[in-house]
Amino acid sequence: MKRIQLYILAFLFIGANLAIAQETQDDKKPQGHINQNKFRQLYQEFSTPNMYRTASGAPGKAYYQQQADYEMDIELDDKNEKLYGVETITYKNNSPDDLAYLWVQLDQNIRAKNSQASLKNGQRIPRLQRASTFVRSYVADPFDGGFNIDYVRDAKGKPLSFTINETMMRIDLPETLESGDKVSFTIKWWYNINNHVKNRARSGFEHFAKDGNNAYVIAQFFPRMAVYNDVEGWQNYQFWGNGEFALPFGNYKVNITVPADHILDATGKLQNRKNVFTKEMMKRYERATNSYDKPVIIVTQEEAEAAEKNFSNKKKTWKFYAENVRDFAFASSRKFIWDMQAVDINGKKVMAVSMYPKEGNPLWEEYSTKAVASTLETYSKHTFDYPYHKAISVHAKNQGMEYPMICWNYGRPNEDGTYSERTKFGMISVIIHEVGHNFFPMIVNSDERQWGWMDEGLDTFMQYLSEQEFAKTYPESVASTGGKYPSRRGEASKIVPYMKGNQTRLSPIMSNPENVFQLGPNAYGKPATGLNILRETVMGREAFDHAFKTYSQRWMFKHPTPEDFFRTMEDASGIDLDWFWRGWFYTTDFVDIGIESVDKYQVGSRKGKNGDFVYFVPEDDVRYTKENEGKSVLDLEANAPLKEYLMDNFSEQERNTMKDPKYFYEVKFNKPGGLVMPIIVECTYEDGTTEMMKYPVQIWRKNDNSAKIVIASSKAIKTLQLDPKLETADVDTSNNAWPTEEGNTDFNKFKENKVKQ
Repeated sequence: MKRIQLYILAFLFIGANLAIAQETQDDKKPQGHINQNKFRQLYQEFSTPNMYRTASGAPGKAYYQQQADYEMDIELDDKNEKLYGVETITYKNNSPDDLAYLWVQLDQNIRAKNSQASLKNGQRIPRLQRASTFVRSYVADPFDGGFNIDYVRDAKGKPLSFTINETMMRIDLPETLESGDKVSFTIKWWYNINNHVKNRARSGFEHFAKDGNNAYVIAQFFPRMAVYNDVEGWQNYQFWGNGEFALPFGNYKVNITVPADHILDATGKLQNRKNVFTKEMMKRYERATNSYDKPVIIVTQEEAEAAEKNFSNKKKTWKFYAENVRDFAFASSRKFIWDMQAVDINGKKVMAVSMYPKEGNPLWEEYSTKAVASTLETYSKHTFDYPYHKAISVHAKNQGMEYPMICWNYGRPNEDGTYSERTKFGMISVIIHEVGHNFFPMIVNSDERQWGWMDEGLDTFMQYLSEQEFAKTYPESVASTGGKYPSRRGEASKIVPYMKGNQTRLSPIMSNPENVFQLGPNAYGKPATGLNILRETVMGREAFDHAFKTYSQRWMFKHPTPEDFFRTMEDASGIDLDWFWRGWFYTTDFVDIGIESVDKYQVGSRKGKNGDFVYFVPEDDVRYTKENEGKSVLDLEANAPLKEYLMDNFSEQERNTMKDPKYFYEVKFNKPGGLVMPIIVECTYEDGTTEMMKYPVQIWRKNDNSAKIVIASSKAIKTLQLDPKLETADVDTSNNAWPTEEGNTDFNKFKENKVKQ
């Protein structure tokens, strides 16, 4: 009985162990997974195409957008630093939806005393802090710069119900605004103008203590309609400071009253030039409209310096009309010098304009208007002809901000008029960038509040092209840099430090501007670099330029989304780029491709029952002979069957055109980084000659970890260099060479210099 029990126990024990073993084996079975191929299509990421936005990336037949027209009377109180306004908005509902209420942006409320924007970031006590920051944070009474709304009234003067929620205001309509109808209402408001130098604001004034004057750059200064569209309905995301603006197009009729001795310019065409210009200014203006080679001074430095000393108690009203713009801004001061020149944009005359105080000279008089003109020409060549009649660059300390036809730009010489090359190129670059924003997003009107990269990234890419063109047009400006413009962003090597940074502080490009740690590299540098890589390395200039121009022209004066851009670039080029958008825009993956191994082979041939065969012998095989290296494979006795095959199957003429490889190499590439990229290899032969080899990105499509190529050559290879021109943003070039490079080689010197530039 006991023996039987023991047998049973042993059987149970063995069975249990077999079950455990089976479970262990089952655990080792490969698990299922979803499609993670780098080349899978972006169906999960993209919205379904519809009648508003097509799969090609073009506006659909049912595409619509709202229209908001403004009539405004504005008064600048220079003595008390206040701005007053009364505006009438006429809002046309072109959507298929009926609207019970309207949303209006009150972006100026970010500077209200009780603004939540100042509390959006976590706080800590620093070990060291600037005195100005300490005083602003803990000592000074917060500046109260928010809107004061006196009233909101309908077209008959009756009060309208409204609710203010931080930087947004909801206006409740007494009757539903039906599709196709329009409504008019009036808002009266005022606010205290802030000193933009103290708080780094986009709008405000700079005070010049030496002469007691202010220079005003005024924007986001009026309640503005929010966007209503097919993507998300009302775009009423709060203005927190980083994400900029989403605005509908409309027509603006604006009267601006300022001190009589101020010089002023703004968005739109000046309607009463003869009333606000002196006779001498009119003569100079007429000359400027026909001066295509250099600016004409409208208000001289001497005249501006004389005006600084007098503070007129009289007023003057400047009247502007702007058609089909998304915003309005102006600049005003008695300190402004003013110059202009004409630019020929495919037969259309456009005025390039600059306004600056004497503190900007001599730098601004020399370069500002040149930069404006050059920018308009380059952007127009790559997108569409600039449609407005002018573009203005206004000098303002620490500024870099854009609006239709007008922008503010930094770049100030020392008090004695001297300036460094860094200051000069910094000023030219910011002017190019901000003037370029006329194209993105002032005309190609993307949603900056949600997708900062759509304007900043595309504009930074175009800025890079324009900087290089500026250097060609004005070679004397780059004499100190060897004839090349020192662009900060655009080249692939410049983004490497960011892409190989701490992943906890990186965000995908497809992130809201408020949610990223490093907005500059994320929204400006990385998208611009990606587009440059597409143009120079992936697509080629012809395909890229056609697709980019198609996107720009499809979405002129419309509201594109990121998907509209991605789809158009593929639709117009015939190149599948889903792999690039996913990796570069939707992830924080980086490029790191290396040469893992290089194996050398010799060729042998033999006859078989089913035909002639060629076999490869690796270098570590006993059949590999050094004495056969460098000899024609057809001259080797062992390869008689191969020679016979060629003699029997090809004519003499065909054989004369054939290659005669003597060396065979199998090169294996690995990919420690997550991003796929084309493989670009420079091959240097032992005779000193070089050859560039490029393999398409699809080489990674079936194996995301490694790829192999075979090089059959008539010459022995001395070295292989991966990505020799640093055009793929490879974050680690230490694995890019074979044999492995050590020390301060020429390539390492080149690599270090590229990163430093």
